[in-house]
Amino acid sequence: MFSKSKINEPGPKQGGEAVKPSSETSMNAPKTNTSSTAPKAKPPASILSSDLTVKGNLKTTGDIQIEGNVEGDIRAHLLTVGEGAVVKGEVMADDVVVNGRIVGRVRGLKVRLTSTARVEGDIIHKTIAIESGAHFEGSVARRDDPLNTQGGGQSRQPMGSTGTSSPAPAASNAPATSGSSES
Repeated sequence: MFSKSKINEPGPKQGGEAVKPSSETSMNAPKTNTSSTAPKAKPPASILSSDLTVKGNLKTTGDIQIEGNVEGDIRAHLLTVGEGAVVKGEVMADDVVVNGRIVGRVRGLKVRLTSTARVEGDIIHKTIAIESGAHFEGSVARRDDPLNTQGGGQSRQPMGSTGTSSPAPAASNAPATSGSSES
């Protein structure tokens, strides 16, 4: 009983004089514990402000929004590149939304280039959306697992040139493979 009354004492100090519903406050205690674990499962988005320049790689399991300049690779769950932002390096995320400029390779399950986007580099994706007005220079390749960097890029070009096809079609496929990376 002493442990229950001790648990109930902090409740009435914060909520009022409700001492009798001790079973309700003890039932609320486990709910408080589950709500404290919920924020750990979904961390808040990190925002790099427009006056910030980062030289180095960024890696997070959460969401990140870039408004400044980054010179390095970025790994995240959801990456949003703001309109005034510039990223020079490889970008890899489950979801990539580009409003600004990326110079480098983009890898994502879902990639979206808005009308203000400027991308100079290859895009490897599972699904892609490019709005009217977006500027893009590079190749686009659809892959079932675009975040896998080991098997994806190596198996496409060398295996295509050493396939079982006759030499004439293999030679004609080589420029198409390097230009469009088979979409």
